[in-house]
Amino acid sequence: MERRYDRTVTTTLVLSVIGDDRAGLVKALADVIEQGGGNWERSHLSELAGKFAGIVVVTVPTDRADDLRSSLEPLQGLLDVAVHDGAVVEAAEGVQEVRVELLGNDQPGIVGRVSGVLAQHGLSVAELVSTTRDAPMAGGRLFEAIAVATVPADADLDALQADLEQLATEMMVDLTLSPHDDDAD
Repeated sequence: MERRYDRTVTTTLVLSVIGDDRAGLVKALADVIEQGGGNWERSHLSELAGKFAGIVVVTVPTDRADDLRSSLEPLQGLLDVAVHDGAVVEAAEGVQEVRVELLGNDQPGIVGRVSGVLAQHGLSVAELVSTTRDAPMAGGRLFEAIAVATVPADADLDALQADLEQLATEMMVDLTLSPHDDDAD
């Protein structure tokens, strides 16, 4: 059956979901969204520490948005779902994205210190993926993170690079800053 969505009268919803990881969670959520007239637009979903968690952006005809919200409630117990109103965000003129990659011995405060430097320079973290893994040769754990951040037009990237290099030296981690290429992901 062909579905058509009139984009001029749709509502964007942002769903945050979490539950104990098990087979069928995505299917259960997708079924409710489809039956409620919604269209699954984008998502970031992952299993972390035995929990399945993520964010899903859904568009739905405006006159069906409240019904979709209500239809998500029975998922409680399987998935905790919080529904938030989304917005269409236009890309700001002159804004670019950079990629920040970090690798080093795991230690408390890594994310806070790096994100603090980014914030001092006006950057906003758009995406962050991190993990830890065993480092058998070093006898500890490695922390690895990749972030994509938006850079305002007036940001001084040379000063940002210098501050990140100083932080990398203080924390004894490898930290690189490069232009973000959407095709590289």
